[in-house]
Amino acid sequence: MDNRGIGVFDSGFGGLTVVKEIKKVLPGEKIYYFGDTARLPYGSKSKENIIHYSLEIAEFLKTKDIKALVVACNTASAFALDELKKHCSFPVIGVIEAGSRRALGITKNGKVGIIGTKGTVSSGVYDRSLSKGRKGIEVYSKPCPLFVPLVEEGMVQDEVTEIMIDRYLREFKNKVDSLIMGCTHYPLLEDEIKRYFEKYELEVVNPAVETALELEKLLAEKAILSKKSNGEIEFYVSDSPNHFKELGEMFLGEKIDRVEKINIEDYWRG
Repeated sequence: MDNRGIGVFDSGFGGLTVVKEIKKVLPGEKIYYFGDTARLPYGSKSKENIIHYSLEIAEFLKTKDIKALVVACNTASAFALDELKKHCSFPVIGVIEAGSRRALGITKNGKVGIIGTKGTVSSGVYDRSLSKGRKGIEVYSKPCPLFVPLVEEGMVQDEVTEIMIDRYLREFKNKVDSLIMGCTHYPLLEDEIKRYFEKYELEVVNPAVETALELEKLLAEKAILSKKSNGEIEFYVSDSPNHFKELGEMFLGEKIDRVEKINIEDYWRG
């Protein structure tokens, strides 16, 4: 057993959907969350910058003596996961592989859909992950850039959101039978997306859920689960702690009492 905490990071708010799922399956684990709010979104940044940012964040989270690191960001998982694994002495997992495995496990027709930001979709990371997992898999990807601002504006159950769901997702009807939500903002739209496809044989995959389950398995295998029954969450950001607190409560589904701003660039110079 190991009562050290788990580090989780994202470019901003979306990674809190992963934290929410981790707390469901691992309520005793302490979590240190970092949101890189000064440099979001990562989707428009170069691979080199994302790797640099991720290594800075890993160095900061190392100061918390963490036992594992979750990269709760699709873009950082796509571009920086391998470098983080080389850099860190503790286990590091991302959100892409877990979601891909789930989609491959449930598809019957071998056709999987991916929705995400332009950066994640253009990277082809889910395509590669799925193709590596099963030969002959057919992958259909669609960037949905307006989903993120709609979520952050609190318009989840708005008519505009319904229109955009139809515009982005209609091409998946009668084509794929599993759909991966390849952005950590999208779980807030999960009910609306499921409702849109309720007359079709299609299962929506939430990588946040799958990542939490993978983390639970990892900690159990390494015998480093916490003995505690109720773990705390500490929140850190690189900018705008008050805005993070306000918006973060919507993503996490619970009250956030304190958010600390830090100078993340102090932690690693490369």
